[in-house]
Amino acid sequence: MKVERFEDSDVWKMARRLANMIYSLTRANTFSRDRGLVDQMRRASVSILSNIAEGFERGSNAELAQCLYFAKGSSGELRAQLHVALDQGFIAQEEFNAATELALSVSRQLGGLIKYLKQSKLPRKSMKGHP
Repeated sequence: MKVERFEDSDVWKMARRLANMIYSLTRANTFSRDRGLVDQMRRASVSILSNIAEGFERGSNAELAQCLYFAKGSSGELRAQLHVALDQGFIAQEEFNAATELALSVSRQLGGLIKYLKQSKLPRKSMKGHP
């Protein structure tokens, strides 16, 4: 499969689902006590999406990989924030598990794509053969 736009990338689609999940979770009244955490969680989830998109719009594998590293870092940041939300009673264990698993899946896919890019000797015109 040839991926020419970031919107066609499986990892971007998964990150989009994660961002939507975070927005849904943080709309709950339980978060009204900590608007700062809501803002941080939303920013981290959007950062994942945005860095994937930015990387795809750049011209080289090295630039794409750098942006994917930033996205991976934001995924880790979001997972840490999910722990805080759980510890403070803002989300239930089931919500934590679902969001954390999706964030981990995004991180794994980003890691695989970074590894692929670092091993690739070809200049990038598209992500032919990689989701």
